[in-house]
Amino acid sequence: MTVPLAAVLLFAPSEGNAMLQPLIMFPLIFLVFYFVIMRPQSQQRKQHEQALRNLKKGDEVVTSGGVIGDVVHIKEGSKDGQPAQTMEDRVTIKSGESRLVVERGRIARVTPRTSGTSSAA
Repeated sequence: MTVPLAAVLLFAPSEGNAMLQPLIMFPLIFLVFYFVIMRPQSQQRKQHEQALRNLKKGDEVVTSGGVIGDVVHIKEGSKDGQPAQTMEDRVTIKSGESRLVVERGRIARVTPRTSGTSSAA
């Protein structure tokens, strides 16, 4: 059913389609809800997980607690004797003079370092 046909059926003033209006209206509302809210959120979550999987030494990260630091070391877990990346992997970050160990899944944002930039002291 095309959108113009659905609009005609929704707004037609006849008494015969009073039962048909909710059957058309609810799926249309769900489609709008899906394409406006659910799908973009799913794509954003996939991009975030991909960024966490591609995390490497030297990347600047922000944890969910607000700590900003540079990745120093990543300790990957193992599954069935093989190294495997999971969201429970331990990531050591350096923030100022301190080193913190956080789980990979608790990193809120990743900013990759470019090879040409250096931090000012």
